[in-house]
Amino acid sequence: MLVGYARISTREQSMDGQLDSLHQAGCDKVFTEVASGAREDRPVLREALEYARPGDVLVCFKLDRVARSLPHLTNLVADLDHRQIGLRSLTEEIDTSTPGGRLVFHVFGAIAQFERDLIRERTRVGLDAARKRGRTGGRPKSMTPAKLDAARRLIQSGTPVREIADSLGVSVPTVYRHLAS
Repeated sequence: MLVGYARISTREQSMDGQLDSLHQAGCDKVFTEVASGAREDRPVLREALEYARPGDVLVCFKLDRVARSLPHLTNLVADLDHRQIGLRSLTEEIDTSTPGGRLVFHVFGAIAQFERDLIRERTRVGLDAARKRGRTGGRPKSMTPAKLDAARRLIQSGTPVREIADSLGVSVPTVYRHLAS
């Protein structure tokens, strides 16, 4: 039996391409999940793995849909191999039920880990360079000093916190948090 697994990282992404490919590949059952690939504790992936039986093949659109870290991917394939379950990646055309497929899997897994490490390193270098130039990352603060002053004046005049939050365009917890500091 071919057991499909599709994953997207956020709800804003589309899973349609993965699902179309998995169905075209002949997957009898497909498990879908919205979760970061960096997380190893994905409940739907666990469910798909528990569903698979000896002789089955877990099919994914691309290796990074199953895992992003080489150790996690290697452990997963070792576990599947021990349970006599194959792993097939449609994009990389890897099938671990064959010796050549296992070799290609290990090569692609190493490249994927290398790419992730490069992205992490570039991000760190970029953030360090930005910090040296006085810039900080993250989203802008919703409670500016001017808004905080206005909130303090409004609270002293007896205005309800809900009205203050609405007028400033922030949440009630944000008002409370800033007034407490």
